[in-house]
Order: sequence, then C-alpha cells, then structure tokens
Amino acid sequence: MPRPPPAAPSVPASTLLALGLAGFCAFLNVYATQPLLPLFREVFGISSGEAALTVSAPTVAVALASPFFGAIADRFGRRRVIVGSLFALSVPTLLAATSSGIGALVAWRFAQGLAVPGIYAVGIAYISEACGGAALARGMAALVTGNVVGGFCGRAVSGFVGEHAGWRAVFVALGLLTAIGALATSRFLPRQPPPSGAPRALRPLEAIRRLGPRLATPRLLATYAVGFNVLFVQVAMFTYATFHLAAPPFRLGAAALSSIFLVYLVGAVITPFAGRWIDRVGSRRALAVVLATAVAGGGLTLLPALWAVALGLALCCTAVFVSQSASTAFLQSAAEPEARSTAAGIYVSSYYLGGAAGGILPAAAWHLGGWTACVALVALVQLGTIALAFRYWGAPKEAPSPAPAAV
Repeated sequence: MPRPPPAAPSVPASTLLALGLAGFCAFLNVYATQPLLPLFREVFGISSGEAALTVSAPTVAVALASPFFGAIADRFGRRRVIVGSLFALSVPTLLAATSSGIGALVAWRFAQGLAVPGIYAVGIAYISEACGGAALARGMAALVTGNVVGGFCGRAVSGFVGEHAGWRAVFVALGLLTAIGALATSRFLPRQPPPSGAPRALRPLEAIRRLGPRLATPRLLATYAVGFNVLFVQVAMFTYATFHLAAPPFRLGAAALSSIFLVYLVGAVITPFAGRWIDRVGSRRALAVVLATAVAGGGLTLLPALWAVALGLALCCTAVFVSQSASTAFLQSAAEPEARSTAAGIYVSSYYLGGAAGGILPAAAWHLGGWTACVALVALVQLGTIALAFRYWGAPKEAPSPAPAAV
C-alpha cells in the first residue's frame, strides 16, 4: 500500500505575523511623502520637482544598496540584518522631523532608503532558506501582503497626520510605528537553522565579473529596462497626480489626497489572479495588454471629474502590478540558472532607479504643460516598454509567475 505523501510544512502564525510586520514597516516609509508634496511646496517655497525629491531619494538609496545586502546578511545572519535594519530605519524617520529645510529632509529620506533592502531583499532570502514547499508560498504571501498594506498605510497616515498636526508629526508617527514593528518582529521572527554546507554566495561585484556576458544579453538588458520603466510609470503618475488634485477644480487637502491611494488595494486584489493568465498568454502579451489599458487609464485622468481620475489611476496601478509580475516571470527564463540571483539583483536596482527617475524627470513635463504633459510622457514610456518587450522578449518557455513585488 503506497505511503501517503508527507504533509506540507506548516508555518507558525507568529512567524507569518513577523514577516508581515517586516514587510509592512519596509514600505510604510518609502512613498509616505507623496500626499505631502503640495504641502512641502508651500511650506518650503520650492518647486514641484524639488518636493518630489522626497520620493526619489529613498528609491535611489534602495537601488544603490540592494545588491550589497546579500553579502552583509551572509556575514551577520539574515534574521539579525532584518531586525537591525528595522531599528535602523526608525532612526532617520524620527530625525526627518527635525529637518530645517528641504535639503536636510531629502538627506534623511535617502538614509531611510538605505535600510529598506536589509528588510525586504534579505527577507526574501530568509523565507527561501527558512521555509520550503507550501510554507515558502505562505511566507512570501505574508511579506508581500505586508508590503502592500504598509505602502498604503504610510500614505494614509502621512496625509491624515500632515493635515491635522503638520508634516513634522508625520515622521514622528511613522518612526514610532516602525520602532514598534521592529520590536514585534524581533520578538516573533524565529532564528534560522545553521547553514547546511551551502556554497558561499558570490558578492555582487564578484558575481558580475564572473558571470559577465551572461548578465548582459539583449533579452536581459531589455528586461532591466522594462523594470526601470514599470516603476517610473507608477511613481510619476502618483507623485504628480497629487499636484494635479491639489489644484483647481479638485483642491484636495493632504488627507483627501491620501485616500486616492486606496486604488492600490484594487491592484493588490486583482494582481494575484493574474498569475495564471500570464502563464497562459505569456509575459510579452500580458505586458502589452495591461500597459495599453494603462495608457487608456492615463487618458481618463485628464477628465475634470474625481471619479475618472480615481478610475484611471486604479487602471494604471493594476497595470504596474501585473507588469511587474510579467517581467519578473520572464527574468527567470531569460537568465541562465547560475546567473539568476545576480540578474535579479540588477533588475531590482534598475526597478528602483526607475522609481527615482519617475519622481524627478516628469518635473520638466509638469513645468511645460502640467498634468497633461506628465500623462503624455508616461504614455510614451508605456508604449516604449511594449515595443521593447515585442522586440527582445522572444519566446522560450517562460517560468511560472512569482508573487508580485510591492510598489
């Protein structure tokens, strides 16, 4: 009589809670200043582009620091790096409240971003090592769910607190929430078992030297560019939409602006169901369909009606989440097995550099033609992304879609 298959490994609820809290805290802070940009423009007497630097600074830091945290975690241990990064993140968050001007605020925002890869990127590695089988999926789901909820709550808290207590109180509130999350994570996140003779991971520069041309094929270069464009679109739309909605005819305050980010939850609900569709139609076709839909969504935001702007942003946001799933799925088939880890690190850096550019480059379009020019710029980037995928994303068998990364 055949023996029944072994039961899928379980994950304690406390571990899932710790992973969710870590993901929550990581993205609680990254985009939290988006609803405050019109307020910063008024308080500091600066341009829209200068205010948007508070969004770009942490994403630049994430992009620069991400490739190096693997080596740090190998040396000090993943759990220690995750918990240490959470406590470290709370420090510049609190100190941002002391900023005397926009320069100091941007510097503290950059410091915040340096801590995020130690939570998110190392968290993924922690789950991969500490969990297996069905437990791996549950661990990743907890982390990604925390990312999405944290990203929304960061914007909601900053909008509400900023309108009623001022922008300095926002960073005090976010810093305290991060510190509480760090304490809870340190309490519930279990220690990892000692490594079982696994080979030493290559440091980023060593891996790039050793793998060389296998990281720079046309297909991979195009995939890095797609990742850059995906977050560029997201940050550009939601950063400059705040200025659009703060102006006539809408005249929304910080608290009302933060409610616009409820559309993130629409994308978070829809995107997990897109995985099977991506597997069926392929990454290239899926990317083309959702980005074409996003171009139409951008057009909707030009209508002078709040419902149209909200619907258009919801379409754009969902398209970005699905595009990220499609591009990370394609990355797995485009990279050779021994190059996948390093290629993924380069992709993450490209992705967050795109987010930084999305906060800075549309400032020129905003200056020239306001929201209409920003939407036109974003549409050009979306159409260019479709062209890149059709030109370079050939069709060897594509790997299954992973859980979408939070943005």
